[in-house]
Amino acid sequence: MKNKGVPAVFFDRDGTLNVDIHYLHRPEDFIWTPDTPAAIRRLNECGILTIVVTNQSGVARGYYPEEDVRRLHDWMNEELKKEGAHLDALFYCPHHIDGKIPEYTKNCSCRKPATGMIDAACAKYDIDRTRAVLIGDSESDMECARHAGVRGVRYEGGSLLDVVERVLGMLG
Repeated sequence: MKNKGVPAVFFDRDGTLNVDIHYLHRPEDFIWTPDTPAAIRRLNECGILTIVVTNQSGVARGYYPEEDVRRLHDWMNEELKKEGAHLDALFYCPHHIDGKIPEYTKNCSCRKPATGMIDAACAKYDIDRTRAVLIGDSESDMECARHAGVRGVRYEGGSLLDVVERVLGMLG
């Protein structure tokens, strides 16, 4: 029987992995949501890919450059490493139709609720969508999950580890 691909958990960033501070782009403003490092470590231990999919319209709006998004992700992984955890990948959409930076001012297929980031990750990492979940805090995240053919789980605060344990039960 052919291997159907690998399991994955996609995470929205702002409001799910970290406290939502509008246009977060500096490590000194970053605050993890409860039990996030432990939740990611748990998935790592189970061999499940952990992938961030995040809209970052602050780039299009001219609030910060793309390099700040990458730098913050690198910082997140350095912090997670201290807890024995890691994120496998970061996909982000720097676009927004109301942007001020011309090359980023557009509708695109990667801005959630569109599925471009999940589609790209599934192709790159051979992810089995039947064994993939998107954890996010917004209806846009849940809509993205539905359109991408993955399960959506709404994070509504509290322990992210508790949510991940529930997701592990779903993934079998």
